[in-house]
Amino acid sequence: MPSGARRVDVAPRVDPPSGARPAGLRKRWLVAGVFAVLVALVAGVSLGPVSLPPGSVAAELLNLIPGVHLESGLSEREIAIVTELRLPRVVLGLLVGGLLALAGGCYQGVFRNPLADPYLLGVAAGAGLAVTAAIALGGAGRQGAITGLPLTIPLAAFAGSLLAVTMTYLLGGAGGRSRSPAMLILAGVAVSAFLSAGQTYLLQRHSDSIQPVYSWLLGRLATAGWHDVLLVLPYAALTTTVVLLHRRELDVLTVGDDEATSLGLHPQRSRYLLIAAASLGTAAAVSATGLIGFVGIIVPHTVRMLAGSSYRVILPLSLLFGAAFLALTDVVARTAAAPSEIPIGVVTALLGGPFFVLVLRTARRVLT
Repeated sequence: MPSGARRVDVAPRVDPPSGARPAGLRKRWLVAGVFAVLVALVAGVSLGPVSLPPGSVAAELLNLIPGVHLESGLSEREIAIVTELRLPRVVLGLLVGGLLALAGGCYQGVFRNPLADPYLLGVAAGAGLAVTAAIALGGAGRQGAITGLPLTIPLAAFAGSLLAVTMTYLLGGAGGRSRSPAMLILAGVAVSAFLSAGQTYLLQRHSDSIQPVYSWLLGRLATAGWHDVLLVLPYAALTTTVVLLHRRELDVLTVGDDEATSLGLHPQRSRYLLIAAASLGTAAAVSATGLIGFVGIIVPHTVRMLAGSSYRVILPLSLLFGAAFLALTDVVARTAAAPSEIPIGVVTALLGGPFFVLVLRTARRVLT
């Protein structure tokens, strides 16, 4: 009987959010997330230098489904704008936004750190250094895009991101002490500074690559067709599958390694697998669109505040709302200063800076 009582006592502590919130609430949030993605898709394709009626755009998008034939009222030129110019860009924004938000939520669970984010942990800087090296040393496209080395650049970015997160993790535990949230953030800042110095050195040595790399560093979703989307899609599918299949383990990891082991989990193995998956997704996003910061903080924390703190809720919703968030942010970047275009990384930084201060204030007890 005592052992049975102890088992009953452990269960609520492993997964308090699911017990506190009914399943129906989560389903409603999933529906809201899918709706947000659809709204972002239609808005992203409709708005631009040439505005198109949202209803006609929605009908034309439905025509892409086999067996559907609707009269959209768009001319052949407008249909080409929808399917060949804007739709690839919006889909790329959905993929990248979902990956960055999913990776941010995953890092926060793995490190038990509310401020963990691909940008703050140095992961984006590591991927950025690797891509800069590929562009500067390998001549990977004069426009700073991944076109030209379709396999080498994402793989190089993955290696750079893994190197960065490993350095941050080791530096955060230097001195034999536990890796507190504050130590990990400080380690991430130090690693980012070190890798950025290497990136600056490469640019100084290869001045002919400054312009394409500089454009890439600011973050952009410019794409010449479906090439970049098809290149990112396999990495996005793999990252999403691995992280979502292991999202329950993040809830178990929050109780500590000892209790997680007693429940049959291998904490280090799960942690390494999730870090690798999140780093792969970050690398694919960074290699395609450059450095876009703060998505991994804004979206998961908003989901946590509104829908619950269980990672079974946070990760799927972060994927959906992160996709919608970046696609809508790109609309702002394209239209706020029309006819010119603001780099999307600038827009997310303007939004993320104040939000980071808010998160820092609410996470003060975690950091001390």
